[in-house]
Amino acid sequence: MVTIRDIAKRAGVSVATVSRTLREPEAVRPLRRERVQQAIEEMNYAPDAIARQLRRRSNETIIVIVPEIANPFFSGILQSIENVAHDLGYRVLIGETQGKQERLDYYADMVQTRVADGLILLGSLLPRIVTDVLKAGRTEPPIPLVLACERFDGLDCPNVVIDNVAAATLAVEHLIESGRKRIATIMGPPENPLTVDRLQGYRAALAAAGLETREDWVVHGDFSIESGHAAMLRLLEAGQMPDGVFCAGDEMAIGAMHAIREAGLVIPRAIAMVGFDDLRFGSFAAPPLTTIRQPTDELGECAMRMMDAVLHKRPIDQLKQILPHSLILRESTARM
Repeated sequence: MVTIRDIAKRAGVSVATVSRTLREPEAVRPLRRERVQQAIEEMNYAPDAIARQLRRRSNETIIVIVPEIANPFFSGILQSIENVAHDLGYRVLIGETQGKQERLDYYADMVQTRVADGLILLGSLLPRIVTDVLKAGRTEPPIPLVLACERFDGLDCPNVVIDNVAAATLAVEHLIESGRKRIATIMGPPENPLTVDRLQGYRAALAAAGLETREDWVVHGDFSIESGHAAMLRLLEAGQMPDGVFCAGDEMAIGAMHAIREAGLVIPRAIAMVGFDDLRFGSFAAPPLTTIRQPTDELGECAMRMMDAVLHKRPIDQLKQILPHSLILRESTARM
């Protein structure tokens, strides 16, 4: 997939020059404009049909980026963003990256070239046009950008999150209060900001209670059911078995619970389980899953209203909004 970054590299100009050539060709010096146009022809670059259609209208279009549309955690946030956007007169396009940088860069290019007005980012990947700014020592993104769900240090733009460190601490403290002493954790990818924060909360709760932190009881998945199942199998094979597990996502918790039942063990008698996100199917798990609830409706509403403020150049009282989380108690952590 060809992006304007590829065009800029072929033409030997900046991304901004390519963007200006596409948007206002008369404002670009003839020689540079010709080099860009030649590169466009050579690389067969053209916005797709929807992009051309949108460019002919007034935009009022927001792109919301998710790592994976199938992940049920994002559905509530997307619904809230769509509802608020509709009330404010915006259209919403949903872009799925599947963890691929080139996909994210393609959607960022749509904002760079004013096909769309702004980008709401729900994942942990940043567009290259933003990371380039950070590498250059600047903090303001080159496009209208709002971050939701995950934090990015050093970036000066609106961000709505929960306190993931405190939420993870609360989850592990509950396991300790329920009588568990050997507590393991199943985390997401090590480099993910959510993993970093939730692992910090896990370690903090154990340290405060004077409990052992074993590195072989810290295993990583990718937030999917399958990875939670595989991670739990590793924990069950690691020698001494934990009596409690904190999973950094409900999907991984459901997979882990399946592995425990396959091993002939009873939840919570043998192993108690706490998840994260409060996905709808958690209350129908066997047994129902104790979890941390994130306010998905508020996350989506806040992100969209922040974007509206950015586009209308209105001041935002707090660039980083921290929303409340809560612990939802169910049978997976019942005291035995």
